[in-house]
Amino acid sequence: MDVGAVLIAVAGVGGTLGGALLTQRGTDRARRRELETTRVFEEARRHHELRRGCYTELHREARQFATALSRHLYVVRDRTPEADDIRALEETKDTYRDRWSEALMIASDTVVPPAQDVNDALTAVYGQVKRLEQGNPRPGETLRAAAEAQHALWSLIDTMRQSMRTDLGVSARLPDPVTSDRGRLDAVREDFDGAGEPRS
Repeated sequence: MDVGAVLIAVAGVGGTLGGALLTQRGTDRARRRELETTRVFEEARRHHELRRGCYTELHREARQFATALSRHLYVVRDRTPEADDIRALEETKDTYRDRWSEALMIASDTVVPPAQDVNDALTAVYGQVKRLEQGNPRPGETLRAAAEAQHALWSLIDTMRQSMRTDLGVSARLPDPVTSDRGRLDAVREDFDGAGEPRS
């Protein structure tokens, strides 16, 4: 037997096996990249769904809280709030605060600032309403001033909503500064003109 032929045969077999091994390693690498791409895509989809759910709940609860503050102002204007009135406002506030806490952990950096503006304004109006309810208003706090501050919440909530939509890719435009609805503000002012201070 010729040693050269044996070496050529061994090299041929080695080359064939080496080629198969290299092909298999290349296929494995491509599979790993494909799995990683799929994992990244699924993770991004889950995060998007998480943000969408969070934004939906925060927006809804901010609107509910603003509405509850408005209702409570009318109650304070018309009569002494009863335990059910106070409980309804407190429950709405607590639900909103839960959503706000969750949003701080989930919302993107572009949504947090307008959401913070909404939170600050809701907290300020809530404080005014409670002080009026308890007969301890600060200087300048009247039912009308609180009603105007409550009315201003809607433009802040709209700006927050638009930021959320932009972040989710639903809307391409960035939030515009929203001007208040002058006619509605005039109606709110009229509702609380001459209402005097809250009843004790």
